[in-house]
Amino acid sequence: MKKTVIVLLAMLAILPTAGAQNVRFGRYFTGGTLRLDCVRQGSAEWDTVWVEHWIDRMSEWHGSRKQLLDPFDNGDYRVEMRDAKTLKPIYSRCYSNLFREYKDTPEGRTTMATFEEVLLLPMPSRKVQIALQKRDEDLRFADATVVEFDPSVKGQLEYRFRMAPRVDLEVHGSPANKVDVVIVAQGYGDSNAAQLSVDYYRMKEILFGKQPFSSHRNDFNVYGVRADVGAEYGVFGADRYLMTFDLFRLHDAIGLVPCDYIIIMVNNETYGGGAIYNFYAVSSLHRMAEYVLPHELGHAFGGLADEYVDEDLSYGALHRKPTEPTEPNITNLVDFGSKWQDMLPDATPIPTPDNNAVPASENGPLGVYEGAGYSSTGVYRPAMHCMMRDYAPFCPVCMKRLEAIFNLYTR
Repeated sequence: MKKTVIVLLAMLAILPTAGAQNVRFGRYFTGGTLRLDCVRQGSAEWDTVWVEHWIDRMSEWHGSRKQLLDPFDNGDYRVEMRDAKTLKPIYSRCYSNLFREYKDTPEGRTTMATFEEVLLLPMPSRKVQIALQKRDEDLRFADATVVEFDPSVKGQLEYRFRMAPRVDLEVHGSPANKVDVVIVAQGYGDSNAAQLSVDYYRMKEILFGKQPFSSHRNDFNVYGVRADVGAEYGVFGADRYLMTFDLFRLHDAIGLVPCDYIIIMVNNETYGGGAIYNFYAVSSLHRMAEYVLPHELGHAFGGLADEYVDEDLSYGALHRKPTEPTEPNITNLVDFGSKWQDMLPDATPIPTPDNNAVPASENGPLGVYEGAGYSSTGVYRPAMHCMMRDYAPFCPVCMKRLEAIFNLYTR
């Protein structure tokens, strides 16, 4: 298979986070969708990424045509498209991936592995640079790989025109100003079509079952596609961690369906789930799915961190570093002013003493509570209880981020 020629930078160029929304869609983009199939290879010691396929998705661009530059400094990676002549950023989105977690496992510290990534971008109308960025030691985004793409060059694009059989589960308007969610149903054959219909309905209602999703229901379109996409239990040695490594197959399966977010619904009643920021969320049909899926949506949509403590996890020390975590709902107090400090009531002590009398069904008062991001000490969360800790309602800090994400696609 012929790989795209890439430009690997000898030194990482430090670049500022995308800022003002001053990009006119019609000036730079055709209205179509460009799919990049990327391969990331490496370990904790070293990694590289390249573009394996340039694909014309043969569908209209379903994302926002107004908010093209990502306003959130979140996630471990970012894709940035630049006008080739002026190098002006014209599109960017942050994301995370399974490779980032793999690096912190015992195997990932020493053994090279390969991971698939798929990025959906607006199709440019002129020559562009596409920078695949990662964070440096100070957590600032820097170019790792830069490629050039010219839509006028013949033979560079592959075409994938697959009309995946889909079910319109709930549609409220044009994909251009809605949050488009695809529920991919794994493990269903032709003989259990009736059960699939029931499970689609259940998963859709779970999606809208918790705030702030429930009050934004009209801002969403929800579609269903049946496909086996390789989701499996036991990822990175955690029995309940249910994920897929087959990103190319996943995106082939959804074909031309409008897609901002993917939920993989696995036809299995064993407890399990997982999610990656701006990649996908997974849930089984376990009776706890009503709580598991909202928690995973917090990761997939908002880039929210886990707030519970589990020192046994191989990546348990992930956030105990001399830099402020990028996730909006945890802090190590290195730069708390960039987090929820402005939301705290006056005279709130930092750290805030726990009040064990607060029931698990309530957030309790906003504060700075020790114990979050898998660590019992040194990392802090905004509330006593939250969906990202123990399946309580999303706290005000998490709610604020999720609503800001919704606005990114609908405003």
